[in-house]
Amino acid sequence: MNKKEIRDLYRQKRLDLSEQERTKMDDLMLIRFQSAGIPFLESLLSYWPIEENNEPDTHLFTEYLKFRNPELKVCYPVSDFSDRSMQAVITDIDTPFTKHALNIYEPQGREILPPDEVDLVFVPLLAFDEEGYRVGYGKGFYDVYLASCRPDCLKVGFSYFDAVKAIPDRHEFDVPLDLCITPFNLYVF
Repeated sequence: MNKKEIRDLYRQKRLDLSEQERTKMDDLMLIRFQSAGIPFLESLLSYWPIEENNEPDTHLFTEYLKFRNPELKVCYPVSDFSDRSMQAVITDIDTPFTKHALNIYEPQGREILPPDEVDLVFVPLLAFDEEGYRVGYGKGFYDVYLASCRPDCLKVGFSYFDAVKAIPDRHEFDVPLDLCITPFNLYVF
């Protein structure tokens, strides 16, 4: 299967999950994430899960890291669709979020954390392969952003489903994950 076929298949598989199934799998992923040995971090680029896409609840993982380190700088992406760029906006408990294009919630803050200062990025995906490459939504925002991060920046994905064998039509600019958490497995690449 190519990226488009994988994207279509896994988008539908996720949409077929009930809210109860997703809640149970989110809890299992949180347990796996807690046991993954994530090192002490100063900064995290998370993302707000898109409810209409039945994405894993990244708020659970973000809150866990924030609990472990109250001084953690938690950022959320703001995307510019005109040039396909993305910035990490530092947030706090009072930062308002607005729902924008494609049902994406973006923070209204103004303080940007440069990519070379981000320690960990939660990377959205629909599917991933056994080498850590992922199929996202096809816009390329994260691959461009991740290319500007430090080499030691940890890239973590969350999926309700296990890895596909391979993504045959990867691009040379695709950036692989370091870890992917599923309800029943922890993949290290």
